[in-house]
Amino acid sequence: MAKRYTALETLEYLLQSSEEESTEPDDPFDETSEEEDFTEAATNFATENEDSEEEGPAPEREGPETYLSKNGEILWSSVPPPQTQGTARAEEVRRHSPGPTRYACVRAEDISSTFELFFLSSIQKMLVEMTNLEGQRVFAEEWCNIDWTEMQAFIGLLILAGVFKSHHEATCSLWHSEMGRAIFRTTMPLKNFKRLSRVLRFDDKRTRAARRGNDKLAPIRDIWEQWVERLPFMYRPDLNITVDECLVGFRGRCPFKQYMPSKPAKYGIKIWAACDAKTSYCFNMQVYTGKPAGAQSEKNLSKRIVLEMMNDLQGHIVTCDNFFYVLCSWHRAPAEKNKDGRNGSKEQARAAKRTHKLKRPGQIFISFRLHRDTRHRVLLSEKK
Repeated sequence: MAKRYTALETLEYLLQSSEEESTEPDDPFDETSEEEDFTEAATNFATENEDSEEEGPAPEREGPETYLSKNGEILWSSVPPPQTQGTARAEEVRRHSPGPTRYACVRAEDISSTFELFFLSSIQKMLVEMTNLEGQRVFAEEWCNIDWTEMQAFIGLLILAGVFKSHHEATCSLWHSEMGRAIFRTTMPLKNFKRLSRVLRFDDKRTRAARRGNDKLAPIRDIWEQWVERLPFMYRPDLNITVDECLVGFRGRCPFKQYMPSKPAKYGIKIWAACDAKTSYCFNMQVYTGKPAGAQSEKNLSKRIVLEMMNDLQGHIVTCDNFFYVLCSWHRAPAEKNKDGRNGSKEQARAAKRTHKLKRPGQIFISFRLHRDTRHRVLLSEKK
């Protein structure tokens, strides 16, 4: 039967063995053996080098495939060019990391505080004052001034109706005692909701006519500008950005209402928007109000829109559709003429339309698709 040791006996045995190992003399041949190993490794390495030299030079690697354009001016390569090492240029470096800004992270504590980050106290004050002014003009003594709390309840019900997808549902059905939703009845009576919907205003109606002569967006211009200015303060976009138009469905009276048959709503207000392609966050917007009365059509509209949208950004990739392909100052190759001096066929004109050359490079990526062309182009212009 094997002998058993207690815990104390085991511990003493381990301590004695460790002391004996520490008192053993060092091996005098360790240093010599290391030197011999190093000499053998160096000899083997030299022998391998001599063998490789006798075999001859290594075969040269084939270079990347290159393709010359039809006009003989552009050389395309199958592999990207090597990146030069060194300090990156300021134009190619983004100033901040993407995501919510520090300003928003510190102040956004709950849903209410996050909502008020976009609606400043100046916007709240203007909205309440202009609505009370219009209510006094319409209802006279019957009107009771409202405050921001009641206005918040009104805006909350509008958002809630959108969440329930009730934009085509009658308001009386939302407040119905049996078929409606209880949250609408408990938040605000239907009579007060209709009164607020009638007198809701964003500017002083008495001075609107003078301002509307120069600005078609005068009824909401002040609040709109303040709200759009808050968008980039809350979130920094990622590398990829998209610029495109969107149509807000509206069939009421509006001097700049647009008809776009390709959109689901067909009729509405067109808005240019710059969004983060990863999170869909919109950080800049412009309402298209059309050309002024009696004025000519604006030239280079797409170029102006994109440059204004990207005014404060650097080092981003911008993707847009064929409407914005004139952004980088293209010049179109002329179509060949026939013997009688007239322009060539439609096929030649289409080929000339698809042949472009970058006249003045900028620091931007562009991805676009030409009209009636299924192929997508991706361009990179670099400033030398």
